[in-house]
Amino acid sequence: MTLYRAKPSDGIAWITGASTGIGRALALELVRRGWVVAATARGEDKLASLAGEAAARGGRVVPFPCDVTDQTRMAATVAAIEAELGPIALAVFNAGNYFPTKGERLSVDNFVKTYEINLFGVVNGLVPAVDAMKPRGFGQVAIVGSVSGYGGLPLASAYGASKAAVNNMAQALKFDFDKMNIRIQVINPGFVDTPLTEKNTFPMPGLMKVEDATRRLADGLANGGFEVCFPRRLAWTLKLVNLLPHALYFPLMKRAMGWDKRPLRP
Repeated sequence: MTLYRAKPSDGIAWITGASTGIGRALALELVRRGWVVAATARGEDKLASLAGEAAARGGRVVPFPCDVTDQTRMAATVAAIEAELGPIALAVFNAGNYFPTKGERLSVDNFVKTYEINLFGVVNGLVPAVDAMKPRGFGQVAIVGSVSGYGGLPLASAYGASKAAVNNMAQALKFDFDKMNIRIQVINPGFVDTPLTEKNTFPMPGLMKVEDATRRLADGLANGGFEVCFPRRLAWTLKLVNLLPHALYFPLMKRAMGWDKRPLRP
């Protein structure tokens, strides 16, 4: 049996983290490709602006504001989307945040906030969405991870760990989701020019325009396999580097990122 691939004729697309960055651009790209999009984020004003822009282009984005860390409200949001717009054929769990984590100034709150959004924010939407897809016998879900999930990187001990977790979770779920005819994918972008990467004070190799990244993402949803990663040169470089023994990995990464020259800031 060929594993299901979502089409606009089967239902609607739901995107979390849709008010800015990749999520916003993806909503507009999916509208251009014929989808009706349910858009979730905390910022109601930004969602209203997104809906207006989609309408001006002849498409439809419907705001469903919600905080992805609220388990109860996320389940209610899925129910509201299906009642108002119809079945969710495609769900893209994109909501995420990045809080730089410095080894010399560790904070429990930094890790908790990161995991609440980047990991449990995915789970809070994934569970009710899949529960709705199971009785229909088809569905497609995609989780936005990051190439930082491939291995440990400076300043990303919280962020990278959360993205490694969603990669592992998606891999583990695929075994059973395949049996239910629910396609699961993980999207691992590199550096994309969004408000999230504006926090970075270090060089970002392969930095992509959000429009280019979004087209790659949408193409991956339409045609790609389990993992969709871009830009490929950065992604595959990091994959290969993480095959090295630790005795080589750490000196190489320190040199490549100039980390030995970075002073501690107590």
